Amino acid sequence: MIDDSPSRRTILAMAGGAILAALGARSAFADAASEALGLKLTEDQIAAGTQILLKHPSVDIHCHPGRFFVRNFGEPTRLMKALGAPTDDEVIKHLPIGHLSGALFCGVADMALLDASPQGGLFAGRDWAAGEAWREYERQINVLKGLSKRHTLYRGRTTRDVLRAQKLGRTANIFAVEGGDFFEDKLDRVHIAYRDGVRAVTIVHYHVNMLGDIQTAAAVHGGLTPTGKAVVQEMNKAGIVIDVAHATYNTTRGVIDASTRPVMLSHSNLLAPGLDNPRLVSAEHANMVAKAGGIIGSVPWGIGQTNVSDWIDSIFRLIDAVGADHVAIGTDMDANFRPVFTDYRQWPLIPAALLARGLHEPEVAAIIGGNFMRVFKANGG
Repeated sequence: MIDDSPSRRTILAMAGGAILAALGARSAFADAASEALGLKLTEDQIAAGTQILLKHPSVDIHCHPGRFFVRNFGEPTRLMKALGAPTDDEVIKHLPIGHLSGALFCGVADMALLDASPQGGLFAGRDWAAGEAWREYERQINVLKGLSKRHTLYRGRTTRDVLRAQKLGRTANIFAVEGGDFFEDKLDRVHIAYRDGVRAVTIVHYHVNMLGDIQTAAAVHGGLTPTGKAVVQEMNKAGIVIDVAHATYNTTRGVIDASTRPVMLSHSNLLAPGLDNPRLVSAEHANMVAKAGGIIGSVPWGIGQTNVSDWIDSIFRLIDAVGADHVAIGTDMDANFRPVFTDYRQWPLIPAALLARGLHEPEVAAIIGGNFMRVFKANGG
């Protein structure tokens, strides 16, 4: 149970090094900023990062805390066994400790189909049985609803919910789904998902569905399909944020052309010299999203990164390419490829490092949550 008392909120408002002592986190944050993470931050710098989180909303725009999506599945698949048992209780308890105002808890629509290659890449090993995609959606939505009750997470349906959670020292649980397979060709399911509390959907994942092509498989559709266009337009009507992570350039182009609202690319980084991976995007790809008012979430996944300091470099490359007003944070916790950031108690290190490397408070506030809040609101949130 999270303490929401006025006395606790008064403590959280204290400044400087006293914040760390009041939270009982001084030594923990000092350790987190150790050379092992590639960061050399002073107590004052960490305190400044914490102050950002106390003053401004912060949101992880793509995460799977504790792998909640494998709960109640039944007989686990080979990939689920490799991932390990869900650990959501401990991880979710760390969200308010790290001062996250909100997090997009993403179900994994095609989880039942996925397997891993010897090289570590994910792929769909089979196709859906009749009715299976919708049943899988319903299972994971029920898990999400149960998480909210068990952890007293704040309900995250609007930007006001996120701001209210911040004031209470809690974290808003914003429902999301990675993969639009469950829509199939039934547009009414978009509105059912909205009523269930879903506020963002990554339209494609690792299974090539009926909506568009994915980055990690050969193109099948040539971009966004007619069904995909209809789903995009229905998501606009419902007020669900469209996430184009995992989508090819052509699929993303089709989404942006069809959408009347800004979209997000929740978890990726830029291609760079000597760094190539199908899940990375070009500066042109990222700018296409940004120019339409959208955001790109930088992910700490270890592709071209060995520690948190390298991840901060990735964030700055995105800033240089699209501007600070179009960058966000999407950790992909706890379904990340090779994570270099694994503990929400270390969340204050992100604004601390951005400040230490020369960004100003408004820029840091935008990246840590403000940019997502703008896109969320523009989609009706």
